Order: sequence, then structure tokens, then C-alpha cells
Amino acid sequence: MRYVRAGDTVRVASMDRLARSAVDLAQIVAELTGRGVRVEFVAEHLTFAPGDADPFALFQLHLLGAVAQLERSLIRERQREGIAAAKARGVYRGRARKLTGDQIAEARRRIADGVPKAHIAREMGCSRRVLYDALAGRGAYAAARGSTELGDERPGREASEGYAMTSAAP
Repeated sequence: MRYVRAGDTVRVASMDRLARSAVDLAQIVAELTGRGVRVEFVAEHLTFAPGDADPFALFQLHLLGAVAQLERSLIRERQREGIAAAKARGVYRGRARKLTGDQIAEARRRIADGVPKAHIAREMGCSRRVLYDALAGRGAYAAARGSTELGDERPGREASEGYAMTSAAP
């Protein structure tokens, strides 16, 4: 966002993809339009252009932004309640582990032999972060998890930014 210039257009799939709260949304739109950037919200069919002071569009921005913030809060609350209920039933284990106990022990031996951690991570098919977490007992490898059974890591989801930028300059 810091690279947009006057005359550019920032096209956002939905208001909730640009900001997590109504206040942040209003600030971001005001900052961008103040810099001469046009902001389009595709799902809401709203456009904010520099110098355009449409009070109805501003009202919609605040109203829809507040609804999106409420919806996000309700989703997080339901998620917390669901996780707490699953933990109480003993069925929630958190994120699955990528490395087994034997692999972690092998990594420790190889590190002691002077093999670089990046090389070990590559050979084990995991990121350096996963290797560091496993060695330190953080995250999915924390002893407080209670479960000693190690499994495969669940496939991650691709994070979509939800917005695109078009430039007025060639």
C-alpha cells in the first residue's frame, strides 16, 4: 500500500479484506484518497475517489465496515467456544506435527556433528522454522500439548490478500 501513487486504483474484493475494524477501514480509505488514490470495493460496489465527498458512500463505508467487524468478532467468539468444547471432550489436539521424535533426535545428532540446520531442514522436508520449533519444543512440539503421538502436518491454506492494485502510469 505504501507504493501506490496518485492516479492509481486499489481494488479490494471486500471491505473486510482491507481492514479488521471499522476505524481502521475509514483511516485507510481516508489516507489513500488523501494521497490521490482511488479505492474500489468490488463486493459492495463502492468507489472512493480523491476529492469525492459523497456522504452516502461514506455512510455505507462506516455501516458496512461496522457490520463486517461485528461478523468477524462473532466468528472468533464461536471459534473460541468450539475449541474450548472440543478440548473439554478431548478431541482437540491442535496442529499436527511435521517431524517425528526420531527425526528430531536425528537432527540433534547431525547438528552436534556440525551439519547446518538449513541443510537438515531441507533433507527432512520441512522449513527451518519447523526445525527450530521442534528443537526448542515450541508450538506443536511443546510438551504441554499432552499428546506424545506424532503425526503428519496438515496441508496449509494459501492466504489471499484479497486486493489488487492497478496503476495509472504505463
